[in-house]
Amino acid sequence: MAELDTSGGGKHKGGKVRSKKASTRVDLTAMVDLAFLLITFFMLTTTLSKSKAMDMVMPDKDDQKKDELAVAESRTMTILLGSHDKIEWYMGLPGKSTPTIDNFGKDGLRKALIENGNKVKAEHGGQPMIVLIKPSDKSNYANFVAALDELNITGIDIHAVVDIMPIEVEDLKKNGLY
Repeated sequence: MAELDTSGGGKHKGGKVRSKKASTRVDLTAMVDLAFLLITFFMLTTTLSKSKAMDMVMPDKDDQKKDELAVAESRTMTILLGSHDKIEWYMGLPGKSTPTIDNFGKDGLRKALIENGNKVKAEHGGQPMIVLIKPSDKSNYANFVAALDELNITGIDIHAVVDIMPIEVEDLKKNGLY
């Protein structure tokens, strides 16, 4: 309990005669209780920051064989995630088309996704492009998230995360991205 004492000094003999002042007492207990009540109220009623996450659904390894669909190879774009924040992409099957080394961003992967997506829609009567993302052992998680972000920005909804094949690893090694 806090108390404020405003009484006069000691009792000195002699000098002027002064009237005795009553001591002023301020009780701050109610103020402290109110402060703790307000802090508790605001802690319980505020929302904590929501985590920002992208939904990703992966199929079971056992069910993959029976869910395979035949897709035209000219509708697929494969993105190989290499080291040093670089990617390599190609259209169709590996070894049949020349891979392009690119980077992330609006002039790199995003531009390739938009151009190839428009070309696939024009050639296949409006059917969307299918993108396969294949991370290598030398790529990092930030590159994987950046690739998914680019797919999200360009509006490509059909994509899959697939294991990288040995021929693609050899191609990454040949281009210095592994």
